[in-house]
Amino acid sequence: MNLEAFVLGCGGTMPLPNRHLSSVLLRREGDLFLFDCGEGTQVSLRRLNLRWKKISVIFISHTHADHVTGLPGILMLSSQVDRDDPLYIVGPPKIAEYIETSRRVLDMYINYQIVVREITEPGVVFEGDGFRVRAFALRHTKTCYGYTLEEDPRPGEFHPEKAEALGVKRGPLWAVLQSGQTVKAVDGSDVRPDQVLGAGRTGRKFSMVTDTLAFPQIANDVAGSDLFICEGMFERALEETAREKMHMTAEQAARIARAAKVKKLALIHYSPRYTEYELKQVIKEAEAVFPQSVLSRDRMVFPIEYVD
Repeated sequence: MNLEAFVLGCGGTMPLPNRHLSSVLLRREGDLFLFDCGEGTQVSLRRLNLRWKKISVIFISHTHADHVTGLPGILMLSSQVDRDDPLYIVGPPKIAEYIETSRRVLDMYINYQIVVREITEPGVVFEGDGFRVRAFALRHTKTCYGYTLEEDPRPGEFHPEKAEALGVKRGPLWAVLQSGQTVKAVDGSDVRPDQVLGAGRTGRKFSMVTDTLAFPQIANDVAGSDLFICEGMFERALEETAREKMHMTAEQAARIARAAKVKKLALIHYSPRYTEYELKQVIKEAEAVFPQSVLSRDRMVFPIEYVD
């Protein structure tokens, strides 16, 4: 099952010609999940030729403009096609008011169901077939949440030679064993899954964090992520500015990635003060702490592979 993340916008505060505002699309087979929806989201969706009509859930970190200004456009865009399934929008308090006010003031034509879930406490906020999305509290100038999408553990590798030796011939019963159920062998004896399967395997984990102060609990929440997308708003020299604005530096993001033992860190949400050349210094500071750090760019794609 494919899992990949598309950076639709990597900028913070204000859009730049080659840097739309924060937005990441996660595609898991046929399911599309949008994390934040900054200005320019529609442009990147179109340029990447993504099937935006299949977006089923939008997760909003907080209601600052640079994370939600693309949302009215997405809602109106979805009315241009026939849509049978509801669109879920998950976010902090005020997200429902923002959506309702936008619909009323802009006189939106909406021909599908919108289901808004405001987060009242951290925890699982959405579940699907084989995965769950969890929200955890961040520390910003207003209520803000980070998110992880984590898959269920997978069964161990199936050993057909063991099944045959125990009297279970090739056929539908193999699939039953792989699903974790006991079956009957040709001689009537029970054959359990643990007799033909190897050790259980982990699922994959995706995490996104923006905007927040750096604090130790974040590492616990994103621990073991295969891909950790995190803000790197400022360079080390502006750490005091980051603290005042309740953001973090790229170096601080790298420290969290190292403590969390993630596989890869992709920085996002850069201050517009930085030119493309200056961002090279920002990524160097992160790489010095966590070598598996990369600087995300608009329309960059990150495949998230199984590790076993």
